[in-house]
Amino acid sequence: MNEIGKDGGMMKYEVVLFDLDGTIIDPKEGITKSVQFALAKMGVTVENCDTLESFIGPPLQLSFQEQFGFSIQQANEAISYYRERYKPTGIYENTVYEGMAELLAELKSKGYKLVIATSKPTVFAQNIAEHYDFARYFDGIIGSELDGTRTLKAEVIEEGLRQLGSYETSKCIMIGDRKYDMIGAKANAMDCVGVTYGYGSEQELAEAQATYIVQTVPQLRDVLMQ
Repeated sequence: MNEIGKDGGMMKYEVVLFDLDGTIIDPKEGITKSVQFALAKMGVTVENCDTLESFIGPPLQLSFQEQFGFSIQQANEAISYYRERYKPTGIYENTVYEGMAELLAELKSKGYKLVIATSKPTVFAQNIAEHYDFARYFDGIIGSELDGTRTLKAEVIEEGLRQLGSYETSKCIMIGDRKYDMIGAKANAMDCVGVTYGYGSEQELAEAQATYIVQTVPQLRDVLMQ
């Protein structure tokens, strides 16, 4: 049975989980410059940060291994260099997508439970949410651990739901811009929305079997308010 929202309408979903990077915020500057910094420390020169956009979304360890052939040990070393720049500087080099703050406020006012589910370390996600003043809309902010555990999106989503309490997954929906968000949602038996205004292509999201694919924040609102 669908719950009735505060506006008197029926709510198809009760819990909305949001990816952070490429979904709520555009983190390109902070992430790519910090990856560039880390690679330089590892002896790899990358002149154009645009070529590092693929690092936005997946776990860092996976990206360093797949894209530069690093061993697990090298990838972990690169991550430590990445955080050397990201923690004091890169963490604040973001832009909140236009219309997102208004959407979060509206969802909250209508009684939805909101959760951030990100592969970014929880402490960084919390700092960003507080700095850009959208932490207040969320009932939970769940990310990976600094020791490299819980980086898979399926694990992050599972932990987010565990912390919220008892919710049927049919009443939950995951929003993200990469295939990892769709795969994580499917692993937890929930619907998912792929947003193309982030860093994943429509083809990537379709192949990952997104329940819905939207191009804009207003279109995202339409899906959630249906």
